[in-house]
Amino acid sequence: MPRPDTLRAALVQHACGDDLAANLAASLDGIREAAAAGAELVLLQELHRSRYFCQQEDPAVFDLAEPIPGPTSEQLESIAADLDIVLVGSLFERRAAGLYHNTAVVFDGKRGMAGRYRKMHIPDDPGYYEKFYFTPGDLGFTPIETRLGRLGVLVCWDQWFPEAARLMATAGADLLLYPTAIGWDDADDAAEQARQLDAWVTIQRSHAVANGLPVLSCNRIGFEPDPADPGNGSRFWGNSFVAGPQGEILARAAADQPQVLLCDIDLARSERVRRIWPYLRDRRIDHYGELNRLFRD
Repeated sequence: MPRPDTLRAALVQHACGDDLAANLAASLDGIREAAAAGAELVLLQELHRSRYFCQQEDPAVFDLAEPIPGPTSEQLESIAADLDIVLVGSLFERRAAGLYHNTAVVFDGKRGMAGRYRKMHIPDDPGYYEKFYFTPGDLGFTPIETRLGRLGVLVCWDQWFPEAARLMATAGADLLLYPTAIGWDDADDAAEQARQLDAWVTIQRSHAVANGLPVLSCNRIGFEPDPADPGNGSRFWGNSFVAGPQGEILARAAADQPQVLLCDIDLARSERVRRIWPYLRDRRIDHYGELNRLFRD
C-alpha cells in the first residue's frame, strides 16, 4: 500500500491522577476524539495509565507493571483496530520478575501490534528515579514499520540525546516520536522554568533540523505530588508540539490544559528539505570513531 504524502497526526495531552481506570479512560477518550477529527496517527504521553511514579523509589510500585500483551496493551490494540489508526502507547512493561522496562508500543490499526521500543536512556535525578524501576532497553534504535511509514519512536529522556535521533534517522525513520513526562519543580523561579522549557523545545527542534524529519512530542500536564512529601512534586508543563523538518513549529498545545493537538504533516517535505540541506550526505563518518567513548580525556 502506498504511503500518504500528508498525514494527520494527533497528540493526546492530559493530566493523570491516582485512579488508573480514569487515566486510561482519558487517553481512550482522546484517541476517539482524534480519530473523529481525521487523525491517522495518534501519540500518547509517557506512562499515561498512572501518575509519574518515579519521584520516589518504592518496590510496591512494581505492581503497576504489566506484560505485553497484557490488559492495557490489549485495550490499546482493540481501539486502534476499531478506529483503524496507528497508535503509539507508553507502558510500564513487566518482562519478567525483577525485569521491567519503560516501553512504547505501536499498533497498526487492524493489523495489530507492529512493534515496541524500550527506553534506552534512563535518568536518575531528583524526582526522576527511573533507574530503580527500568532496565535500559535492548532493542536498539530501530524504526517500527507501519502503513503510514517508519516510526522512530523514542521516550522522554531519549529526547536530549542527538545520537538517538540520528540513529533512528539513519535507519530510515520517517518521523521521530517522543512520549514524554517532564515538568518543573515549583521551587525554581520563573526565569529558570522558562529556560528549562525553552531548552526542551529547542533540543527537539534541533533533531528535526539535523535529520530533516518531523518531530512529535507529547507531554502530560498537571501537578503530581511527591508521595513522600505531598507539598512538593512535579508540575508537568504540557506544551506538546509538532515540528517540521526545518524545526518549524507546526502545532503546539497549552501548558496547563488537556488537549488533543491535531496537525497535518507534509511527509514529502522531508525529501525536499534534505535535497537542499544534505546533512546525511556530508557526515564524516570516517572521523567519528571517538563518539563511542564516554569522554575524551
